[in-house]
Amino acid sequence: MQRVGNRQASRRHDGSGPLTFWFETLCIVTAVAAILAHLYRLWQHRHDLSLWMLAAILLAWLAADFVSGLVHWLADTWGSEAFPILGPRFIKPFRVHHVTPNSFLECNLVDTNGDTSLVALPVLTALWMIPLSHPMGLFSLTFGVAFCAMAIPTNQIHQWAHMRRPPGWVRWLQRRGLILSHREHARHHALPHEGHYCITTGFCNQWLEKIKFFRCLEAIVTRLTGVRPRLEEEQSRSYVRTVASRQP
Repeated sequence: MQRVGNRQASRRHDGSGPLTFWFETLCIVTAVAAILAHLYRLWQHRHDLSLWMLAAILLAWLAADFVSGLVHWLADTWGSEAFPILGPRFIKPFRVHHVTPNSFLECNLVDTNGDTSLVALPVLTALWMIPLSHPMGLFSLTFGVAFCAMAIPTNQIHQWAHMRRPPGWVRWLQRRGLILSHREHARHHALPHEGHYCITTGFCNQWLEKIKFFRCLEAIVTRLTGVRPRLEEEQSRSYVRTVASRQP
């Protein structure tokens, strides 16, 4: 079993190379282009827009934060770093981040935002099928575009939350709670890393913690499957303690 203390985390993914870099660059460019194209579609129907569109944007802001927490919780709690594809690209980066949190700052723009752009592309593609002849279509498109626009930079927002001095405009957004702040995210990095999973704005954390949302989900999953949460991390910590106890 791999020792936790020896993990390498200078890059988010193992085996990243030029091909991965250019593929992720293409994903980012395509996602941004799709968002701009959908915004143009909305602009063409600007006379049909209403205050309900503001409600769609607010819901998207909340949904993006909630989904970021759900994904983060899944990666931290279930599965193995040895899983094909998902292990090295999804599960391991989150868990290594607990050991060496500031190594995330070494990731470049493309490596930070490539995966989220890739995941958003199917959603952005599906949005083309929404007819805009009805107010519900305009509401749905507004929600979908706003959700993707907020979800795609989640890892970037996460990275800013680890910076000692992020750009001034980022600090402005952080102070107003529009994106995740260093203070809010520090609560997740307090041992044992079992709460405050939302990393887009962090707004949902306080409410999810109050109702013990993720603890309840874990209890349900364990009851249905018999699998304990954070089993691999528990085994890793046990291994490190065993090796340390044997050293003279």
